[in-house]
Amino acid sequence: MPLFDLPPIWMAPMAGEAASAALVAAVSAGGGFGQLGAAYLAPARLGEVAADIRARTDRPFGINLFCPQPWMPDAAGLDDYLARLAPWHAELGLPAPTRPERFKEDFEAQLEAAVAARPAVISFAMGDPGVARVAALKAQGFAVVGTATQVAEGLVLQASGVDAVVAQGFEAGGHRGGFLGRPEGALIGTLALVPLLADALDIPVIAAGGIADARGVAAAQILGAAAVTVGTAFLLVDECPLSPAYRDALRAAGDADSTLTRAFSGRDARGLANRVTHALEGVALPAFPQPNAASRPLRQAAARAGRADFLSLWAGQALPLNRTPGSAAQLVAALDQGWRL
Repeated sequence: MPLFDLPPIWMAPMAGEAASAALVAAVSAGGGFGQLGAAYLAPARLGEVAADIRARTDRPFGINLFCPQPWMPDAAGLDDYLARLAPWHAELGLPAPTRPERFKEDFEAQLEAAVAARPAVISFAMGDPGVARVAALKAQGFAVVGTATQVAEGLVLQASGVDAVVAQGFEAGGHRGGFLGRPEGALIGTLALVPLLADALDIPVIAAGGIADARGVAAAQILGAAAVTVGTAFLLVDECPLSPAYRDALRAAGDADSTLTRAFSGRDARGLANRVTHALEGVALPAFPQPNAASRPLRQAAARAGRADFLSLWAGQALPLNRTPGSAAQLVAALDQGWRL
């Protein structure tokens, strides 16, 4: 399906707790474009969730994956990280943390499952899918979208043949989707990044980061965006299956609680500051995905116990702008008013 035939209001593909069929389907059925953040889903599970989405709505949706990450095993660094987690495990009544048996899902198997699911869009973050992969996907009828945090990344993605680029501003919640240079060099706000990419590229730009209400949508359109993608505001819609502790933390957060941290995953991600982010601020950590896999048992136990101080509370800087959105369809309608301005 051509990108311009899709609605202009996209839900950001949020991996983890929010990666549910109910939420993705509710956004698409409500007039937006829902996306499944499938980066942490096993290939078989990805297929199951996609089938569930199709059973709930006949509207188009997208699937997002993380490009394969270059990383070096760091046994010493991982052991040090596990030692830092150990007191928190004990506090929650868990066994001492151990090295994970596996750190990530098989990307090629995930991509094969995504292709079999036949979404309208297959999108990527944290890397360049490459000319050959993009061409193969487009030949099978998929629209392909990449993620850029700076102009250089957008140019690489355009050269690989993607149909559009998501301009992920500094304000965006969750993991940073960039892949070139030092992470500190790609902390560009949405207000600057969208027109920079719109001017530099010959393909559509989709604005992401700091957009939570109709005003943000209208501003992104004026800046040159062909669509917008909204994440944090959808975390609080009725259909989003967040744990009560996560949801309560989002509703209670102050304006200054947003932080960029590597504490839970080893890669820069924006969320609410809590006990873990404060304790590990400035600490050298092994590269993603090692901490992400190692901290999973702690985060899962914390969700069950209602302990937000041990959760990765991913959220963007615009969280205070829209904390009572109602249903997914209601939020899509409210955001769409901004596009129609």
